[in-house]
Amino acid sequence: MDNTSTKSPNVTKGLLQSEELYQYILETSVYPRELEPLKELRLATANHPKAGMATAPDAGQLMAMLINLVNARKTIEIGVFTGYSLLLTALAIPDDGKHENEGSFDFAFVDADKVNYKNYHERLLKLLKIGGVVIYDNTLWGGSVILPEELVSERKKVGRRATIELNKLLAADPRVQISHAPLGDGITICRRIC
Repeated sequence: MDNTSTKSPNVTKGLLQSEELYQYILETSVYPRELEPLKELRLATANHPKAGMATAPDAGQLMAMLINLVNARKTIEIGVFTGYSLLLTALAIPDDGKHENEGSFDFAFVDADKVNYKNYHERLLKLLKIGGVVIYDNTLWGGSVILPEELVSERKKVGRRATIELNKLLAADPRVQISHAPLGDGITICRRIC
């Protein structure tokens, strides 16, 4: 499975300083290990007019590792674009893993309407077991979280405000251990500790 020569056309998903550095990461770390169904879906999604909404492959690689590290059996996903992260989750959990509506979830991924992320957080903490992990996508909102509001486009302002509020909430929440990673458009990994 040679994925190293297949670039995602015109889709920069990272906050790195150069497209060349991002491609280097993809070609040396992500694509060589990307499973064929994920590669096919990524390439099909790359031609979609809203391809930038898709889960970044490097963020997906980290998600798969976290799913394996917590030995996730029960997962939940809120928000699906073309299904890359959902397929990745399904491929990463073992055969005896399952999706259920209630109970002790091991892993959750949220990539949905940003204004409801705070609501999702409260609900997910009730569903996640202690030690379970939730990943929130787009937590740097295209880098706009550091810009003065007057420099942010009107279409991004509501999402920017909601993202800033979520980031503050997560930083202050004693129930979770967090790591804010600059992968894709920013992901925040939360591990429930109590």
